[in-house]
Amino acid sequence: MNNLRKNLTRRKSVTALQADYERDGSTHGTDLVRTLQLKDLVSFGIAAIIGAGIFSTIGNASAAGGPGVSLLFIFTAIACGFSALCYAQFAAAIPVSGSAYTYAYASFGELVAWIIGWDLLMEYAIGNIAVAISWSDYFTAVLHGVGFGVPEYLTMDYLSASRGYQTALELLAEGQSLSALPGHIQAAYVAWQNAPSLGGIKLVADFPALAITALITYLVYIGIKESKRTANLLVLLKLLVILLVISVGAFYVKTDNWTPFAPNGLAGIMKGVSAVFFAYIGFDAISTTAEECENPQRDLPRAMILALVICTVLYVVLALVLTGMVPFGELAVGDPLAYVFSRVKLDVIAGIVATSAIVAMASVLLVFQYGQPRIWMTMSRDGLLPGAFSRIHPKHKTPYFATIVTGVVVAVPALFMNLTEVTDLTSIGTLFAFALVCGGILLLEEKQKTAIATHKGFRVPYINGKYILPVLLLAATVLLFLYNKAAVTTFFSMSGGWGSLQHKISLYGFIGVTAVLTVLTFNRNLSLIPVLGLLINLYLMTELGLTNWSRFMAWLVLGLVIYFAYGYRNSKLHQQL
Repeated sequence: MNNLRKNLTRRKSVTALQADYERDGSTHGTDLVRTLQLKDLVSFGIAAIIGAGIFSTIGNASAAGGPGVSLLFIFTAIACGFSALCYAQFAAAIPVSGSAYTYAYASFGELVAWIIGWDLLMEYAIGNIAVAISWSDYFTAVLHGVGFGVPEYLTMDYLSASRGYQTALELLAEGQSLSALPGHIQAAYVAWQNAPSLGGIKLVADFPALAITALITYLVYIGIKESKRTANLLVLLKLLVILLVISVGAFYVKTDNWTPFAPNGLAGIMKGVSAVFFAYIGFDAISTTAEECENPQRDLPRAMILALVICTVLYVVLALVLTGMVPFGELAVGDPLAYVFSRVKLDVIAGIVATSAIVAMASVLLVFQYGQPRIWMTMSRDGLLPGAFSRIHPKHKTPYFATIVTGVVVAVPALFMNLTEVTDLTSIGTLFAFALVCGGILLLEEKQKTAIATHKGFRVPYINGKYILPVLLLAATVLLFLYNKAAVTTFFSMSGGWGSLQHKISLYGFIGVTAVLTVLTFNRNLSLIPVLGLLINLYLMTELGLTNWSRFMAWLVLGLVIYFAYGYRNSKLHQQL
């Protein structure tokens, strides 16, 4: 048993990882092209963070939280700031592809590294499936807007069409007319009715989602230079449109719409947390580029902080403009930026915004399709996945097999499945990665002090949390009692049976972790920033509900089965024993 525990926690030291980085990459068959500079990294971060979040999900978040949702973006920025600082230290100390997976290997050990790597693969894949479907919706709407009709069964996934058709039949049986049904139900009904059949199976598929995924995968396949140029161009266009929205929209803001500022209280503001963190995985995407940066130890930390600051400012300002232009309750639409301009009769601007959303979604797909193969590649180099995933194309210098697999994993489900409802699942994975990176800094400081002390790159500023953390927790508790007493009363109430209790389980666990971490911080003088980052990310995970936790745990269990069936015995560290 002790030997098993030792094997599961075997670590790759910072010194060994740095030696791998400094050694000639060609000896490992991983000679990627170092071409990315600071501006390219910042562009990648902005491309990943400002996408579906700002063109789509910001609407539902604003509808739930009102103008106060701007506070959520500030709170998220602070939470991500703590995580970004921890990411930055790891990136400077370990400039190797693999992101949080590599960082966990150096701090927690192999088993946790595998878990976070498996988690990241889920995040990137499901996130991109949802983005591809959303891109298809915008693209189809623009085509219809210019009079170019496409059959509905070629632009809708199978599940949406099937479910919408059944719903339409039920409503029609109740006496409602087809024209009176919601637009998406009408579209699903028409798609199912008109779709050709093969062997009794309706041929309904979202081909635009397939097409954009194939195009982006091809760009990533042929090289980092092409991906870089495309990402930079898409980000430039996207920022110009966002500045247009802010500058024009500011003239139509009615301050009366900002009252009340938080109509649904703290609960309403926090309801949008999953939509926000769905976008913020961009930090992780930046760190996957380490082996293709000209100066990763200097530029990666700077890029993470700059991307965070720029994106947060844009999110806050846009939230205030949107909720100022129209009453917040009207923003629960799929295209809020275009909607607000249609609402004030600026249809030309609305058309420009709708078209730009296509660019925004494409840039997100590009960054995530770029990042995921490099995680596959790094896990393969460590022996946890088959060697094919780490093969580098002799001409394009990209992990070509991993890139192709990534394209298939995203494109095929996007054809037939409606996975937009799993935004919460992507968010819980992002928060899990952030929490482990923050915790990894604490462990790394304890277990590899010599290696950390000798590296000259960025380090998280040390602030002794011994007394500050208990004071902050006490202040937060007092504020909670003063401004949200109803929530506190509900939390301690045992009424409502299992239906009520199941939603509190994760919060009970968080309180227990907080108590333990507070004691450890007091006794060991732990650094405040990674501790706060860890606690904030864990708290936000409790906001995502038991259903998402159960799905997340099921995915991790599947990953553990694969690890023990293949990775445990084929690990390079295991073979060195």
